[in-house]
Amino acid sequence: MRIFGKGRHRPSASWRQATDRAFTLIGDGRYEDAGELLTRAADLEPWLSESWFNLALLHKFRHDWEQARAAGLRAVALLDRETGAPDWWNVGIAATALQDWPLARRAWQAYGLKVPGGSAAAAEPVGMELGSAAVRLSPEGEAEVVWGRRLDPARLEVLSIPLPSSGRRWGEVVLHDGVPHGERTTSTGHSYPVFDEIELWAPSPVPTWVVLLEAATEADRDALEQLAADAGFAAEDWSSSVRLLCRMCSESRMPSDEGDGVHLDPHDHSEPGHPGPLGHRTDGQLWVPERECGVAAPASLVRGLLDGWVADSPDSRDWRDLEEVC
Repeated sequence: MRIFGKGRHRPSASWRQATDRAFTLIGDGRYEDAGELLTRAADLEPWLSESWFNLALLHKFRHDWEQARAAGLRAVALLDRETGAPDWWNVGIAATALQDWPLARRAWQAYGLKVPGGSAAAAEPVGMELGSAAVRLSPEGEAEVVWGRRLDPARLEVLSIPLPSSGRRWGEVVLHDGVPHGERTTSTGHSYPVFDEIELWAPSPVPTWVVLLEAATEADRDALEQLAADAGFAAEDWSSSVRLLCRMCSESRMPSDEGDGVHLDPHDHSEPGHPGPLGHRTDGQLWVPERECGVAAPASLVRGLLDGWVADSPDSRDWRDLEEVC
């Protein structure tokens, strides 16, 4: 068998042993030790695309994007198929992190995706129309799944208002991994992937506030969310949008139907008195007027927004305890 170009050969036992041990170390978070082993494996089998793919993957885990790009390019140069290889996806993530837009375009096209504009265009790819998805913020810590709009295969703009514990804001752009961990389904039958955040790609200048509302009806709550959206910002009723899930549930296929109602979701691990649909129910009452709400708006606007909401229906609305939390 040839070991150059399109030919392939079986990797040696030493290569397999070093690679297997390296991924065990990666699972333990020992990236430096894993890097030594994967570098040794690449020295043993430099003509295997897998040698360089594995190194690119390690550098992605370490957020060393220059090295990830370099190893990824060596991997794709040795591929024996033209489209659809995950090697190209890793190159696309690294190129996006580095804002190397010509390479990012080339990577997505080589993977088999349609990218508007020429492959050598210097600007970031726009108009890919990848739709909505969810992203798991801080996947290795106090993870939170939020909704957003996919800008390209590796970036998502956050359109939910994250809880302050995430350290993330509405309107931020996060870099995410390519393999979904979980799904969210809607009552209409649509399903959306849940990607894991890799890192913050672009911060948002808009602060997050928490406020206690007195909203007599769901329509009163909805009116605030619409008022904020009309102003170009956001409000979100955390009392009904937040569910506490274990990791197994979060990474599975989960219904996204949230809010108050008669259906008790068996996967919701909320407790009475805590955020989440189950935590805000009372016996015989499906709507609790006191709501904990997140608001994403500038300091110069947020109080006027809330006052305007109350002024539209002062008998059924009120607010108190406004606090900037992120």
